[in-house]
Amino acid sequence: MKLLTITIPCYNSEAYLNKCVDSLLPGGDLVEILIVNDGSTDGTAEIAEEYAKKYPSVVRVIHQENKGHGGAVNTGLEEATGIYFKVVDSDDSVNPDAYQKILDTLENLVMDGKSVDMLISNYIYDKVGVRRKKVMSYRRAFPQNEIFTWDKVRFLHKGQYILMHSVIYRTRVLKDCGLKLPEHTFYVDNLFVYVPLPYVKTLYYMDVIFYRYFIGRADQSVNEANMIKRIDQQIRVTKEIIDSYPLRKLPDKKLRNYMKSYLEIMMTVSSVFLICSGTPENLAKKEELWEYLKSKDLLLYRKIRRGIMGQTMNLPGSTGRKISIAAYKTTRHFYGFN
Repeated sequence: MKLLTITIPCYNSEAYLNKCVDSLLPGGDLVEILIVNDGSTDGTAEIAEEYAKKYPSVVRVIHQENKGHGGAVNTGLEEATGIYFKVVDSDDSVNPDAYQKILDTLENLVMDGKSVDMLISNYIYDKVGVRRKKVMSYRRAFPQNEIFTWDKVRFLHKGQYILMHSVIYRTRVLKDCGLKLPEHTFYVDNLFVYVPLPYVKTLYYMDVIFYRYFIGRADQSVNEANMIKRIDQQIRVTKEIIDSYPLRKLPDKKLRNYMKSYLEIMMTVSSVFLICSGTPENLAKKEELWEYLKSKDLLLYRKIRRGIMGQTMNLPGSTGRKISIAAYKTTRHFYGFN
């Protein structure tokens, strides 16, 4: 059994796959690197097979018909043999020093019989054309280098939510919660992080910059034009988050508040891009999304709708919509949203 399974979902990744895999190879035999070739039509398959041939004890390639990012992650989870599970997108990479520290920590925890459910580390926005890269750090939110529970979590501000880039889950947690991401759908990384949270009992935070999150390709899903074009997929993910767990049943107040805040961000992102599109059809979809939340959990709806972001996203008229967009962009700049 491996210590850590790292799944790399790949679709036409020949231009950057080498950088990604090369950054992961120093993990050696402690890791298994699963390259899931998701129906690529370029040279991705050949590059992946070269790595598997050269590093047979570390790299394994799985070829499948195109199922999208979620389908590739599902396959990686099904095939994983590691005690822990990490997703690294094929255009991203990791920092070597932090990587080794994390592997050492996980190995020591396992050897001491203290396997934690989730390990959190920092990540950096490796944005094209930006000289000073933004680091997302959690040092003020979590105790460092110790096992802790949700009641020990300090304040997490709105832009500090946990992303796929910052989390390593214990594989058994992901399987026990029945995680199954929708296929052919973007933005499923939100579900990957959110759905298992009620099953996480123990956490561990390391104040190291581990993950390098590349931003800058025109075809990336977080590009604003693409988010508007794919807004129906964003709505689908937001609704699945609403449906995933009744927050009122969570006994831990801090976890409940964090998950509410996460959903609040998802509602805001969906709403603002529906507003940005400016079409009557999408404005109607925004109203329908808020009604969906209301129908599922009236109390949660009231809390989010009456919050600052909920009120801002529902200002009436064209002037109100302009204010909504301006407020979101200001908040995004301040907190470092994509």
